[in-house]
Amino acid sequence: MKAMCSHEYGGPEVLRLEDVEKPRINDDQMLIQVKAAGVNPVDTYIRGGTNNYSTTFPHTPGMDGAGEVVEVGANVTGFCTGDRVFFHRCVTGSAAEFTVGDPATTYKLPDSVSWVEGACMGVPGLTAYRALFNRGQARAGESVLIHGATGAVGTVAVQLAKAAGLNVTASAGTEEGERLLRQLGADQIVNHRTEDYLQPWHSLDDGFDLIIEMLADVNLDRDLKALARRGRVVVVGSRGSIEITPRDLMARDAAVMGMALFNGTPAEFRQISQALYPLLDGGLVKPVVRKTFSLENLPQAHTEILESGAAGNLVIDLEA
Repeated sequence: MKAMCSHEYGGPEVLRLEDVEKPRINDDQMLIQVKAAGVNPVDTYIRGGTNNYSTTFPHTPGMDGAGEVVEVGANVTGFCTGDRVFFHRCVTGSAAEFTVGDPATTYKLPDSVSWVEGACMGVPGLTAYRALFNRGQARAGESVLIHGATGAVGTVAVQLAKAAGLNVTASAGTEEGERLLRQLGADQIVNHRTEDYLQPWHSLDDGFDLIIEMLADVNLDRDLKALARRGRVVVVGSRGSIEITPRDLMARDAAVMGMALFNGTPAEFRQISQALYPLLDGGLVKPVVRKTFSLENLPQAHTEILESGAAGNLVIDLEA
């Protein structure tokens, strides 16, 4: 089978398309024919051995994907051959024609959702739901700011929040991003490149009940000033440190909490996937695909995924 492989840490140039043996499964695993593979920033960290990530070689990148179950281990329940699935972790990497799937991180995909769209629902979809509802405890009628909403996680978060009856303010940094957020149904849109863009929410009576933060090292201090009483900030992403004023928290009885997808439990992920299924099937959540690539062009996708101002998901389409 064809697979993208690296044999050392480095930049995108270490990735090569190779002919490798189709992986074999044990009794607790599934073999999945990959139809589309998601591309996430974490894939580049693992490839480069940065941000405390490491791997073994040869390494096939990719955590996310969607495809068809073609073989099921003797101990696996709940799945059978022919099932359409998506996953947020796999054993042997998703940038390949076949991958070994773990039933604990693999979920049913509705027929109404394309393979390319399904490949967007692993890390981004589960992260968005877990941040909003499992960590943020979002409730209908509350106001939420999706800070940095045009990325893979943010675009799903906007749709999930709207479907749950929240009043959604979303931030973008470009006119293209603002147009996308309007299409997704955001109630208010702000440009986070303008000065004092959160000023209208600095009153305790007008602040946000919840903020989903994608770049805490830039935004957390201003987030705290835009919270309502007992407001919450869920930190999904950060690339450095930041100085805050704790009294902004004290004045609001507010809370800041971190969220990392790998801290979720199999039971939690199963609950999230069951909640997402009808939303996907009914079209209330539709993944935003910014660009697709062929398998051999994965290095270019690894370059583009780290560019600023991204809108939506990058996906490897193995059926292209």
